[in-house]
Amino acid sequence: MKSHTLEVRQTALSLLRGGVRNAEVARRLDVPVGTVSYWKHSDRAKRGECGPAHSPDCPRCDGSALDGQAYAYALGLYLGDGHISQSSGHRVPSLRITCDNKWPGLMNAAEEALRRVFPFNRVCRAKKVGCHDVKVYSKHLLCLFPQHGPGRKHERRIALEGWQQEIVDAHPWEFLRGLIHSDGCRIMNWTVRNGKRYEYPRYFFTNKSDDIRKLCTDTLAKVGVQWTVLARGCDPFNVSVARKACVALMDVHIGPKH
Repeated sequence: MKSHTLEVRQTALSLLRGGVRNAEVARRLDVPVGTVSYWKHSDRAKRGECGPAHSPDCPRCDGSALDGQAYAYALGLYLGDGHISQSSGHRVPSLRITCDNKWPGLMNAAEEALRRVFPFNRVCRAKKVGCHDVKVYSKHLLCLFPQHGPGRKHERRIALEGWQQEIVDAHPWEFLRGLIHSDGCRIMNWTVRNGKRYEYPRYFFTNKSDDIRKLCTDTLAKVGVQWTVLARGCDPFNVSVARKACVALMDVHIGPKH
């Protein structure tokens, strides 16, 4: 798939907002018409202009019901290991949640969540080396995941919209479970005291995005979990939960990957 510069995309959006047809914009800029259509939809969705031309069953476009519990989990997965892309062979974008083959239970949970969020869309798995992509295609992905944008997540601002924050506030543990299942882990740490080796469980969440880590730590604080930052070198990318009571609480609501 050919990539296009931000300048080309901005020029296309300027022409589209001025009323130039998709096909004409594609001809002028030598960009596939499907890509132009996708840019137009993304721009309209971000500006809240999803109109009646959209197909039904989108909570943001027509007020359809949204499974908040499943969405909170899927949002956590997306912020960690999720990616929205438009392939040349499809007219609509796809959301891909990459799951390691070592965790089939996580893969099943991701697939179930996407089916509940997109009940009228087909969810599938694409096999890759050592992992699978759990995928769903929908014209409304940009409506439901407005954090999508050019570049890597840690290189741009990530902030929840008001309606998303309301869902996270209502289902904080599902959101945290998605984050931990994507970019976190539960491990056994050990230390030596008085010549004896002691082991204890610990949770980690590791992400380069300051914004995503803050979403994690803010939500941890709201559910009463104390956390610290464990830096590797000079990079404070690791959120750690090690207090016994807090680990026990996370075990009840999250638990290890499986």
